[in-house]
Amino acid sequence: MWWSNADARKQQKEIIKNSIKRTKVSDKGSSALQSHNVNTPPGLSHSVPSVPTSDTYSDAMGRATRAASEESQYSLEYDFNDAPDSYDPYVQPLHTPHFGHAPLYHGYPYEVDIKTERQMFVNDVPTRHDSTISTFSTFHPPPPSGTMASLPGDEWVQENFYERHDSWSAEEGLDFNFFDFSHGSPQANHNASIPVDDCDQRLLNHFVENVLRLIFPILEVNQHGSVKSDVILPALESNRCYLHCCLSISAMHMKATQRLSGEQIDNDIMKHRFETITELCKALNLDKDHLQILEATLGMIFFQCSVGRPDDCLPDIPWHQHFQAAISLVNKLDLPRIMEEMPQSSAHPPFNMTLTAWIDILGATMLGRVPLFANTYRTKHLTGTTSGLCELMGCSDRVMYIISEIACLEALKNEGKVDEMGVCTHVTALAQQLAATESPGDVLVDPVSSNGAIRPRQLSRNMTAVFRIAARVYLCSLVPDFNRYQQGTIELISRLAEVLTLIPGGPDGFDRSLVWPLLICGSYSIPTSPFRRILAERIDRLGEQAEYGSFGKMMRLLREVWRRVDETSLGSSAQCTPTPTSATTPVENGVKAQNVHWRDVMQQNGWDFLLI
Repeated sequence: MWWSNADARKQQKEIIKNSIKRTKVSDKGSSALQSHNVNTPPGLSHSVPSVPTSDTYSDAMGRATRAASEESQYSLEYDFNDAPDSYDPYVQPLHTPHFGHAPLYHGYPYEVDIKTERQMFVNDVPTRHDSTISTFSTFHPPPPSGTMASLPGDEWVQENFYERHDSWSAEEGLDFNFFDFSHGSPQANHNASIPVDDCDQRLLNHFVENVLRLIFPILEVNQHGSVKSDVILPALESNRCYLHCCLSISAMHMKATQRLSGEQIDNDIMKHRFETITELCKALNLDKDHLQILEATLGMIFFQCSVGRPDDCLPDIPWHQHFQAAISLVNKLDLPRIMEEMPQSSAHPPFNMTLTAWIDILGATMLGRVPLFANTYRTKHLTGTTSGLCELMGCSDRVMYIISEIACLEALKNEGKVDEMGVCTHVTALAQQLAATESPGDVLVDPVSSNGAIRPRQLSRNMTAVFRIAARVYLCSLVPDFNRYQQGTIELISRLAEVLTLIPGGPDGFDRSLVWPLLICGSYSIPTSPFRRILAERIDRLGEQAEYGSFGKMMRLLREVWRRVDETSLGSSAQCTPTPTSATTPVENGVKAQNVHWRDVMQQNGWDFLLI
């Protein structure tokens, strides 16, 4: 068909133009008029019209159509005597221009490629160039599948249309103004001006070009460009403390990825780390700029989850000590009350409070304590309102609220404030709440469309399923006499391995956003679990990114847990052959398998990891 590709359309366009030229120089006398009067063409009611958008036609096509309308009503070489008397759905409809009588020109199908380029300048220096192409097409869907003949070579028409329809319409509406970023609306074509010393320009450039894309990958999928324009660059321009934090993080990333060693790179890390702390203390003493201090403090906690190797021994303040300062600032800014009153005030979730909640809930599981804002999450859970967690980190808010409740139960159990019978009662109740977060409509499928685009809502459904399974394993681990060889535990972890295949992997994937569920399920997996094989394969695809940040720290912890529990380590995918999900026995070589908790391994090794 002539409209199947660009070359064919161009060729058909030339044929049309030549036909028009021949018509113009032909005899316009009685023969043309007689043909018009005798052979009146059939109506065009069965032709598939194009979308009437006249201002998008090219000049050449416009001139051709105008000439045709003046000189002849039917410029195409088409014998209307051969037209069928009745509509045949198996006949390809002809787009016939009926210029003299049609109120609007329903022309030939066309498509327009619009290329959008973005150039980022930092201090008038180009640092990043993004280019995207969007295609707008007036091709229409084929007739209903019940009347559509299956013609070889035509499958692309239906696939292309429904691919576009799926990517445009299948997702729920995304609110691109979901968060309150506190920096106001970004200005178009804004040239960021970031004050930085010449010796630190390379660190700033490295941060913008290499580190920025690693931060908040789920937010970037939901709101493309938001991480750069709404979160990072405004803070770099206006917050000196935040700038030093990012420069320190940039140096850590350079050291990890480029395998640098020596005093120069260590001095860069420590210099900006010291400057960050100095600026923080100065602002705290003046008791002002609380929002800027909170931004920098959360940056010092969270950004290290994307950079740094597990064996980095440079002195630093533990994340939970930074978090104590962040909690004080959150309370001064009254962010919990704003979050709780969102349904009445119709306010947007404060971005810094959402990030705080993410760190608070999963960080509490690192320390075995109650989340500091557990009451706020409980209130949000009871009212069924969002905190923005799904949009920021991919997991449903409801599941995250329940993880907070599980952390509370574990803390009570560790403190001896609830007996075994009470633990079992609470476990049953929380398991029912987790089950209630599942919906029959939450179908788990590949979130990547056929044209390679990520469907954000489907990705969140899949990631929520991963977190939900990990939450169930975490909940089961609180039951007395829990054992990793129990049938239910083995089946849950095997199920998570299946769902992992529906999460895009590799350097541009989302494995680094699943550190917490991978830790929980990995620490309770048995040597023959398919989970270990799937994880090994994903590590191979992730490449060097699996060696640093929270993912690298999580893998170091898992290997140590596995070494103590089953004396195996994750070498390659060939070493981990999956077996049917059945527990043969919890006894190996006559010795009962050792139960080792991953948190005990961290404490014994002095690791203050925040694995989120």
